[in-house]
Amino acid sequence: MAAAPPPPAAGGFVLFLHGSGGSGEEIGAEVAPYFAAPELASSVRLSFPTAPTAPIACYGDAVITAWFGIAEVPITAKTVRDEKEVLKAVEYVHGLIDKEIASGTSPSDIFVCGLSQGGALAIASVLLYPKTLGGCVVFSGSVPLRKSFADKVSPEARKTPVLWFHGMADGLVLFEAGHAGCAFLEELGMTCEFKAYPTLGHSIIEEELQYFQQWILNRLGISGITETARPSSSSQHKDLQ
Repeated sequence: MAAAPPPPAAGGFVLFLHGSGGSGEEIGAEVAPYFAAPELASSVRLSFPTAPTAPIACYGDAVITAWFGIAEVPITAKTVRDEKEVLKAVEYVHGLIDKEIASGTSPSDIFVCGLSQGGALAIASVLLYPKTLGGCVVFSGSVPLRKSFADKVSPEARKTPVLWFHGMADGLVLFEAGHAGCAFLEELGMTCEFKAYPTLGHSIIEEELQYFQQWILNRLGISGITETARPSSSSQHKDLQ
């Protein structure tokens, strides 16, 4: 007799991927407070994995955390990545999503998010996942796949909504890279809400995180949150890429 499926897990699951040179602990310290209110703690589960370390050529072979290799900085709309490395990282993320679904979480309650290189991995993982997820949020990221991958994006994946933040003063992942990424998603028929910040560089700020929090909660059908828990002082988190 087949085993009974697990009971549905309560609430949503947010997987947040840090940028190169960062860690899950660091980005978690920035993001987690926005979901720490008592009425949210039991409704939104968070995960902040840390990438493996590797020598990165464009940084003089410095050994840093990175989800895949970095060919050049700044990242432009034409930057080419080692797609084998990107796809290996995507497999890792897909494994985390599969594990969460196997535990009983509905795919529609799963959000894959990331900053910088983590944002690039987040959108690549969503594009190549065979199911529609709750959403994808990209902070200062880019699409690390060639447009030829478009035919590998399933009709189900194209239904996953995307929220994209990018600073127009970003000197590491240029604004053009973010804008081109969102345009590519729209060419696929996907919904991509693009929020540009004229004076923002390569960092994550409170205004973005507040909007991000509400976007996630709205999609989970959680309302009535009037007070946001946040870090005691306004801060900016920066990554190498």
